[in-house]
Amino acid sequence: MDHDPFPDEHDGAGQAPAIRIPAQAVKGRGVAGRLAHRFSVDQREAFDDGWAGLEQGADAAPLPVRTEVIWEDARSALTRNDSPDIFFSHSVNPYRGCEHGCVYCYARATHSYLGMSPGLDFETRIIAKRNVAALLRAELARPGHQPSVINIGSATDCYQPVERELRLTRALIEVLGDARHPFSLITKSSGVERDLDLIAPLAADRLAAVYVTITTLDAKLARILEPRAAAPHRRLRTLRALADAGVPVGVSVAPQIPFITEDMEQVLAAAREAGATRAFYTVIRLPWEVDPLMREWLQLHYPDRAARVMARIQDLHGIDDAQARQRGKSYDSRHATRMSGTGIWGELLRQRFHKACARLGLNRERFELDLSQYQPGLARGQGALF
Repeated sequence: MDHDPFPDEHDGAGQAPAIRIPAQAVKGRGVAGRLAHRFSVDQREAFDDGWAGLEQGADAAPLPVRTEVIWEDARSALTRNDSPDIFFSHSVNPYRGCEHGCVYCYARATHSYLGMSPGLDFETRIIAKRNVAALLRAELARPGHQPSVINIGSATDCYQPVERELRLTRALIEVLGDARHPFSLITKSSGVERDLDLIAPLAADRLAAVYVTITTLDAKLARILEPRAAAPHRRLRTLRALADAGVPVGVSVAPQIPFITEDMEQVLAAAREAGATRAFYTVIRLPWEVDPLMREWLQLHYPDRAARVMARIQDLHGIDDAQARQRGKSYDSRHATRMSGTGIWGELLRQRFHKACARLGLNRERFELDLSQYQPGLARGQGALF
């Protein structure tokens, strides 16, 4: 959610064929195989020569796919966002790729820029920016830096499982706290509770706020939709823990997937009961390689409604040209509609959301973080790299 990485229209054509295995055989992963990315030179097709499965037995599932952490020395920490439909102007992401494995994640397509698959590679080959905190410290200390709320984890989850050991997000919060710089973060993980010792005092000084994403309260659906994220009831407990600690908390009911995530009002009500005071939603976005991945997931888990889901997604993104629909186009990158949808179905979602928020008392008051406390000189080391 920094610069929109998908500015051009995508009609779903030209995808490179890729080797696949049955998705149900990849336990704990969101997708089935390493879909070839759009920059691939080589193209491969699956071929059954009759020898598959001999090592494990013909009916055996493949061995679990391990997560690999790849260290990266980043060139910068802060990314500027100039998209009018996003509520923050700067963000920092300590990781590229996300082990949560959410099948719908629009950021999957960014792994193509690394020469990796938006499929399994996105959720098993995690790029960790080991110098991100040092870079952020230096960038905040620059004389020309103008403070604005920085969002942590806008593209991939800053509290995904590898954060438990790597602690890059915690290091970022320490830097922001030293500089008295306001920030928000968004996560699907209960791991944020670990850093309440840092976040709560900053929140008390109007320097921090947190959003927790709860896509659905249906645990069975969440397990196949977001396989390595915290369970819905656990995210509600996280909301309560944050609220009890005095942290301003909101809920993201995103993305809205037609005929799949149908409990928006129930999620909002549960989040309000847990202490959320703010809420927002987005509709599902399927740029580039995310489109075929989502179609495969639907055919596996909801074959009876797969075509209907994709038709409604096309409606939400204003894909009304018969030829575009025939080609399978399902995403329109225009800022005016890409997040909230368009047409009658987009309007229906807006009405449902706003009526539920009004009934529950969500979004009545805006919590403003305080930009006036920013003091780069307070940063440990006076902005030097460490």
